[in-house]
Formats: sequence, structure tokens, C-alpha cells
Amino acid sequence: MSRHQIAALLDRYLKGETTNEENELVKRWLEDNGNANPRWHDLDRSAKDQWLSSVFSEIKNTIHETEAKVVLLPQRKRGLWRSIAAVAAVLLISFTLYLEWPSLQSRLHPVELTTLQVPINQKRGITLTDGSRVWLNAGSELKYPKTFNGKTREVYLSGEAYFDVHHDASKPFIIHTGTVLTTVLGTAFNIKEDKNNHTIQVTVTRGKVSVANGNKLLGVIIPNQQISFNTLKAEVVQAIVNANAVVAWQQSDLHFEDVSFGDAIAQLQQHFNVKISFRNAKLKDCRFTGTSLNGEELDKILKVMCAFNNTIYQIKPDGSIVIDGPGCNN
Repeated sequence: MSRHQIAALLDRYLKGETTNEENELVKRWLEDNGNANPRWHDLDRSAKDQWLSSVFSEIKNTIHETEAKVVLLPQRKRGLWRSIAAVAAVLLISFTLYLEWPSLQSRLHPVELTTLQVPINQKRGITLTDGSRVWLNAGSELKYPKTFNGKTREVYLSGEAYFDVHHDASKPFIIHTGTVLTTVLGTAFNIKEDKNNHTIQVTVTRGKVSVANGNKLLGVIIPNQQISFNTLKAEVVQAIVNANAVVAWQQSDLHFEDVSFGDAIAQLQQHFNVKISFRNAKLKDCRFTGTSLNGEELDKILKVMCAFNNTIYQIKPDGSIVIDGPGCNN
């Protein structure tokens, strides 16, 4: 039997819902696997932690196997019902730890997060290590790891931000906004948390986004769709909106704080919807800090950036722009 079949059978046995044939099957299974000693409730905190650590090790070693191992403690002669309860308890703990191993690992070994706080009169743009870009609105905060080493890419947002997530089918990107989880593989969308009105809004400009409140799915939305969740009333509204109007704030002032020249140009491409490339890829590594006020023309912004980084730019007949020159290291 698989671990799921065993767990289901034991659960039904304890509730008295099994047939005579199933009762015999349970007895034979116990005889084949031995009786677990229910010491768990008798252990102090230190002993429990030590026991759990050994279980963690067992589960980690068998994480890719088909069947989870059952940790058996020394045998003692007990009644069948007590033996069944003991085995069920151990199975329950083992199965829970097996299935929740990634989450438990992150809790036992929390990832160190970097915090980016944006003043109320400014905006910020940042490129994460996976290539995803995030634009933070005034007064917002983003917590993120320096590198994404686990099976997921998880960040924590307070306020409003526009995300352009680099696609990675093997590592879902998850944004925590209070209890709301926004999950994507690679797409562009806006999240706005309004603490005064107790609402969190998720609006998609490209791709597909899954939104949940804890373990409860609120909906899956595509471009020009929005989910608005009232955290106080636990009410959700899904609507069709003009996504460009929702993210208009991101099209205002641009602020570059110690970003690479490549990242700054990527933001300009997004802002002005124009293709900009580098003739020399090494130019992308130059660092840049500066602010572009709303309404300034691209030509003026590029003149400042290129002068700062010892480069020049050329506008092609098709409207695209190419940046060239010796760069910051010459």
C-alpha cells in the first residue's frame, strides 16, 4: 500500500468505518511493520526537538523516494487500538513533515532578506538577481533575498509595486502582501495595498496571475483584469479594467539609485516603449544614480546618462537606439 492508502485506511479504522476484510488487512499490516511506541506526549521540549530533528533527517534522505519512511520506536505489547493510534500518530507526523519539508526548511533556516524602503516623495526601480524588475511606488517597501536558492522565488510587499517577472517555469515567483499571495511564472502586473481601505488590488498587464488569500484561491486573472480583495470583510471582486490606467503611476518620475546602466536603460525601454541596445555589452555594468522628472524627453535623459557613463547614443531610422563608447572603465 502507498503512504496515502495506509493513512486513509488507518483513519477509517479508528472511526470504525472499515469492513471485516479491511480490519484483517490492518492487522496484517501491523504485524509486518511492528507497533510504534507513542512516546511523543511524554517527551519534554528538548527531547521533542531532538526527535523532530531525527525525523527531518529521515525525511530529507528519502525526499525523492516513492514511499515515505515510518519512524518506529522500540516495541511494547499493547492493545491493538493503542497500537493503531500510535502508528497513525507517527504516520501523521511523518507525512506532514514529508509533504511540508520545503516550508519547514525555510522556517528552520530563514532566508536573510534585504529591505528596500521608498520615501513618500520618491519612486524606486530595482532588478532582482533572477532578472525580474520591480518598480516601487512612493511610501512602499519590498523585502527580498539576495539570491533565490529555493524551489520558489518569494518577496514581501507593503504598498504598491509593478512587477515584470522573469519567466522560470521551475521556480514560481510569489509576492506576499499581508495574507494575500500572488503567484506567477513570468508576467507583468501591479499590486496595490491600501491599508486605509483594507484592500489589496492585483492588476495584470501581461501573462496570467494566480491570487490567493492564504490557502484559499481568490481567482486567476489575465491582462486587463483585476482582483480586489477586502481584507477586513474577506470579500473579493474580479473586474475588467484598463490596466494601463492602473499602472500610470509607474510612467511618471523615474529614479535610479546605484543601478547598472543596463538596468536603467531597461527601465527607459519600459517607460518610453522604445528599443535600446548596447553595441558593447560591457557598458551595461556601469553604475548610475539619478532622477528623471515626469515629462522629460528621452533625448534629454539619454544625454545625461551617456555623459555620466562616458558613452554616446545613436537613433536608427527605425526609431531604435544604440549606445556605444568607451564606457566607465576607460
